[in-house]
Amino acid sequence: MKFVILSISLVALFFANLFVGSVDIPPAQVVDILFNNGDPDGPLRFIVVGSRLPQAITAVLAGAALTVSGLMLQTAFRNPLAGPSILGITSGSSLGVAFVILFFGGSVSAAGYSWGGYAAILAGSFAGSIAIMGLLLLFSMWLKNDLMLLIAGIMTGYLTSSVITLLNYLSTAEGVHGYAMWGMGNFNGVALGQIPLFSLAIVFGLLLSILMVKPLNVILLGENYALNLGISMQTVRNLLLVTTGLLTSVVTAFCGPVSFIGLAVPHVVRMIFRVADHRVIIPGCILTGGVIGLICNLICILPDNIVLPLNGVTPLIGVPVIMYVIFKERFKRR
Repeated sequence: MKFVILSISLVALFFANLFVGSVDIPPAQVVDILFNNGDPDGPLRFIVVGSRLPQAITAVLAGAALTVSGLMLQTAFRNPLAGPSILGITSGSSLGVAFVILFFGGSVSAAGYSWGGYAAILAGSFAGSIAIMGLLLLFSMWLKNDLMLLIAGIMTGYLTSSVITLLNYLSTAEGVHGYAMWGMGNFNGVALGQIPLFSLAIVFGLLLSILMVKPLNVILLGENYALNLGISMQTVRNLLLVTTGLLTSVVTAFCGPVSFIGLAVPHVVRMIFRVADHRVIIPGCILTGGVIGLICNLICILPDNIVLPLNGVTPLIGVPVIMYVIFKERFKRR
């Protein structure tokens, strides 16, 4: 029943994102445009099909990806405050973008090819996240303890943040402004033509997470229990790093460093389903993450003639949830 309610909510919010926006378009006209009956080459079609539709799809996929990543990290590290940014992968993407915008002035060249504008930002984000992910995989080979790997990821994030601060200090005012705008996050950075690539990468990462259901359930019972069942924790950790790294880096590259969704929404899912079984929780995270992503996007586009920054909206949902988790843990200890 809960899955049915979440699915209906997802569909309803998806269509709400198509019908509602900063530009007022009559619902009947939106339906005509969606079925290729109205405004074939006009501005209203661009708003509905070229902007609102990819934005809604991006919100669903990005919300699902970040929520599943947060769930897997919280399970693996047995830490309710672990999130997609905890291992420094988001910081790696941010560092790559910082180099592109603040150091190279918005364009990069390599092997005879040159990228500028949005393509350069995507390239920098992917390069930064892949570099950090490779470093974490290397750490994973040396550090057998999950807590030590978590600390290494946090320290890596601090180091990248330090470099970003120095780049901001040495950059021009235009570069700092451009980087700040990217850092606010948004779901309107994926064009309609990029949706297939974005969707394929996210769906592949989500399928990998579903394949990890059994190891994640075993982790809940303890590392010794996993070893007795013949499950290699090293392999599980590496696969988890690759999966969360893929999901986080793709979302960060296209949408910026989105805050709180990956950290808070897994707790919302646990409150809804009240089970620890990942066979239930992971599908629940996919649906709930999509719902929360659409809600955040809807709030961003509601004001007339402006679009609010995504990271100005996500804390409104995330902070109360995290505060609830913190106080709940404290009362448990008492």
